[in-house]
Amino acid sequence: MSNQNVSFPRRVLQRRKALAPAVLLLVLTFGSFVFLTIADEVAEGEIAAFDRGVLLSMRNASDVSDPLGPPWLEEAALEITAIGGYPVIVLSLLIVTGLLIVVRRYGAALYSVLSVGSGALVSYTLKNHYDRPRPDLVEHLDVIHTASFPSGHATVTTVAYLTLAALVVRFFPAWRVRLYVLAVAVFVSFIVGISRIYLGVHWPSDVFAGWALGVAWASFAWLCASLLALYRGKRLEDRAGKRLRETPVEAMERI
Repeated sequence: MSNQNVSFPRRVLQRRKALAPAVLLLVLTFGSFVFLTIADEVAEGEIAAFDRGVLLSMRNASDVSDPLGPPWLEEAALEITAIGGYPVIVLSLLIVTGLLIVVRRYGAALYSVLSVGSGALVSYTLKNHYDRPRPDLVEHLDVIHTASFPSGHATVTTVAYLTLAALVVRFFPAWRVRLYVLAVAVFVSFIVGISRIYLGVHWPSDVFAGWALGVAWASFAWLCASLLALYRGKRLEDRAGKRLRETPVEAMERI
């Protein structure tokens, strides 16, 4: 009876761990579907009216070079959009990776670098593939160097902050804390994306596609890490079970 009581919580924990990959796979599939759907609409030009309407709704009707709101809002948008820029993302990644290395969490450090680095590479590759021009309806209020689709700021910010959230939630079992951390990551990604539209450097569909791609890629990286953790845990359990079943003579021979 005692063995059953001990094994029941373990079985529940194993099922919860096994559920995570299924949820991540679902999110990955949904994010990929949304991105491909938007990309198809952009290629066919069927989303152009929506893009124009949203972009112009953030500008003064009598002067489209003037964004809505007081002057400080434009300054705030520039500061917010910098959160999703490569200098801030790279610096944040280096700080977190350095901390993980110091505390000897080498696997987590490698995971963070590969997740964010590969996400940035995918974003850059897709930009060159689609080669969509930047909005020409309004004045650009920020410096731009690359193509428009998908939004690199939206993509990389989503990947980076969801990756960092995935690392943080591992150390907090309380669901309230995990929900808060994920909500913060989503919120930061959201305001960065909105700032790109407000500053006139991206079509809304660029940002929506960037969010979808970022969620999909972060889920993919998280899924790979979860499956690897499950595999390693299973191997450790098998080794421990084998040692428990071995005879004293076999144990002495192993030593």
